[in-house]
Amino acid sequence: MRYLIKFGFLFLVIFLLSCEVNNKHEMELKELSPPVSDFSMHPYLFAHGSELLMSWTEQENDSVFGLYFSKYSNGVWSEKSAIVKGQNWFVNWADFPAISADNDNLISYYLKKSDADTYAYDIFIKQSNDAGKNWTLENKLHSDTTKTEHGFVSLAPSNNNSFFISWLDGRNTKSMDHDHVHGQNEGAMQIRVAEVMSNGEIEKEFELDSRTCDCCNTSTALTGDGPIVVWRDRSEKEIRDIYYSKFKDGIWSESKPVYQDNWEINGCPVNGPKVAVQESSVAVAWFTAADNIPKVNLSFSKDIGEHFLEPITISQGNAIGRVDLLMLDEKTALISWMESSEDLAFQKIAKVGIEGKIEKSITIQEISGARSTGFPQMELVGDHIVMAWNHLENGTTKVKVFTFSLEALN
Repeated sequence: MRYLIKFGFLFLVIFLLSCEVNNKHEMELKELSPPVSDFSMHPYLFAHGSELLMSWTEQENDSVFGLYFSKYSNGVWSEKSAIVKGQNWFVNWADFPAISADNDNLISYYLKKSDADTYAYDIFIKQSNDAGKNWTLENKLHSDTTKTEHGFVSLAPSNNNSFFISWLDGRNTKSMDHDHVHGQNEGAMQIRVAEVMSNGEIEKEFELDSRTCDCCNTSTALTGDGPIVVWRDRSEKEIRDIYYSKFKDGIWSESKPVYQDNWEINGCPVNGPKVAVQESSVAVAWFTAADNIPKVNLSFSKDIGEHFLEPITISQGNAIGRVDLLMLDEKTALISWMESSEDLAFQKIAKVGIEGKIEKSITIQEISGARSTGFPQMELVGDHIVMAWNHLENGTTKVKVFTFSLEALN
């Protein structure tokens, strides 16, 4: 009898594993080969018309880092091109550079230490007006000179040769410990926003929220009204839910929650939200562990972010988070996230309708759950989805990029 039970259990495991393999085969994953080197990290994807831009970092030696980019078009990567190289950079698994484009105007940024304190660093913008052939403009993004933390930047093109940019700003903080927990007598991190013009000028810098979570990614997208920014707030009672503000008729709206999870946590979870827009539809995805239940949630707005619907739980119990989000059309979103199972981790995606139906949920690939995996990226290029993350092998990180057809989601 004991033998039959063991045999039955083994058969079940084999069956489940075969289903998982079928899911993977369903995707017909194709590995792309970007022009990256060993010790490459921090991929960021941005779809620009029929082209895909990817930025990433590489460690040149013990003290020098480089920020690179390449274009992927018609199945071919361009040669890698250096945006900037330098010393004394702040390089972190969760706070990393990005790239964006508006016509031939490109923008990126890097983080540079401003003091010996671990979390004292500034944001420096790099810009190109000739599609990345030359990166001639460089400016410090924020107006203050405090030796505090500035980072977790998000970018969105304005479609008018400028960029909206948001970031977490520590100008009101005195110091931070390694876990990003402020003392009672210290100021809080805030989120700020500005518009960066094609000539390098930084205009309309504005404080959106004077008290935010310290080290969760921000996200910015462009709606028909103007930009919308989402972030993780931090109340006086340490409730850290997702908030947003949108720009309309020349003013930023008062910040308000996408949904009140009421997640009380004394430290930063390092797990920020993502926002995506298609016509009048806005979607926001985020991780929460309210009531000690890890979840990935997704909420839609049908009125350009004026109101958000009740969230749809995409993953519960095993969610790690690190979400990314696309709008495939006005009624459909594609969300990616990481999920754990015992000592393994998996990259997952789900196709979700605006009315709340999860139309397809698929495991992409087994993936390391370590911090060094970073935040997997996802973009839509033509009729294909492209994904990228840090691949770990023999103690070395190297950026890996995969693609699959949208047909696999039908």
